[in-house]
Amino acid sequence: MKQEPEPPCQAEACALQTCLSANTYSPEKCDAHLKRLYQCCSGLYRDRAEKNGTERVNDTDQENISTACPMPRVVERWLKSHP
Repeated sequence: MKQEPEPPCQAEACALQTCLSANTYSPEKCDAHLKRLYQCCSGLYRDRAEKNGTERVNDTDQENISTACPMPRVVERWLKSHP
């Protein structure tokens, strides 16, 4: 039986969820995991935009990229405020 490929950034999202569960949802203890997820998603969105010949991915296009990633504007905003 053929397995479906894992969605992009899924491993990072699972690591974040595990951290949050282990730390009783104390997000400050999981910032490194969150940053890795958002960096993965940002790269994914950047690659998709380049393939489409656009500067950025629209929030409505996000659903076709990965279920593990928040909307592009959320990722951009968080990474901008957490250098």
